Amino acid sequence: MYKRKIYHIVATSDEYYMVLLAALIKSLEQTVNADIGICFHIIEVNLSVEVKLKMEQSIDAEKIDIRWVKLSNSLLNQFKLPLDWSSYPQNIYMRLLIPYILDAAIKRVLYLDVDMVVLNNIAEVFETDLGGAIIAAVKDQRVSSFGHSWGGIKNYKMLGLSPDLPYFNTGLLLIDIDGWRSFEVTKKVFECISKNKKYANYPDQYGLNVVLAQKWKSLDPRWNYFSCGDHSSPFIVHFVGRKPIFSAYNGNSHYKQLFFGYLKDTQWYDLVAISELDRYKQKLSIILSKLVQITQKLKQVCYDKKSTRET
Repeated sequence: MYKRKIYHIVATSDEYYMVLLAALIKSLEQTVNADIGICFHIIEVNLSVEVKLKMEQSIDAEKIDIRWVKLSNSLLNQFKLPLDWSSYPQNIYMRLLIPYILDAAIKRVLYLDVDMVVLNNIAEVFETDLGGAIIAAVKDQRVSSFGHSWGGIKNYKMLGLSPDLPYFNTGLLLIDIDGWRSFEVTKKVFECISKNKKYANYPDQYGLNVVLAQKWKSLDPRWNYFSCGDHSSPFIVHFVGRKPIFSAYNGNSHYKQLFFGYLKDTQWYDLVAISELDRYKQKLSIILSKLVQITQKLKQVCYDKKSTRET
């Protein structure tokens, strides 16, 4: 489609957060140089035809080529998603399947969380020399190391890891596809989370930091700058904590203005702020969904044991 150099970006979203993704892609559209093209792969989680059309109507197809990705049952069966006790939706694990869903010809891909806006030419990230590292990421703005008091890797001693190891945020990941597959990162991370569930407060981030300790390259912190900060010229703003779509947003007000500046040019221009009550209802629905899955899993285990005894 493009004669320009193509960069591949991946994000994953359900309907609840498509509004965030719309602002993210619009920000990319408005910052991308004319000599490059962006192929944006969206791993969809129960998206309706209507909301996908709404997204496509929001974006300039000459600048951003959107490709919808549905995960196959065979892939999900191959890599069983771990059930954790957090209030995060299971689609946070979809990023770990990226190296297995893209065309084999794609060797480098950038993963972005949906709660971001891009303010600088993203090509600079893609041209990073990984120097043999499997990924490039940004050191977490709030959790500096594995031994951090409330974040980090709580059981680093049990894992034989140093408390001084730097801890990265997984909101932005530049991935070397071949290196990832060769090291079996996905398998190792899922196993790590399952074995250390009670220590994995940020499950996928916990697993990635443990498995890729000393196997990642640090990027300029402005490429994943948290919305609670006050930097005058970040490259990417990451809306950690309360999102700008919530009435209780408590980050930098300037960054919120930037977000809505992009959103007004999408089909979500008439967004009404989401109340705290509705936000908690969403989190509760996620937790209840996980409880149902855990209950079903326990019932299946009991059934299998009973069947074994009877035979």
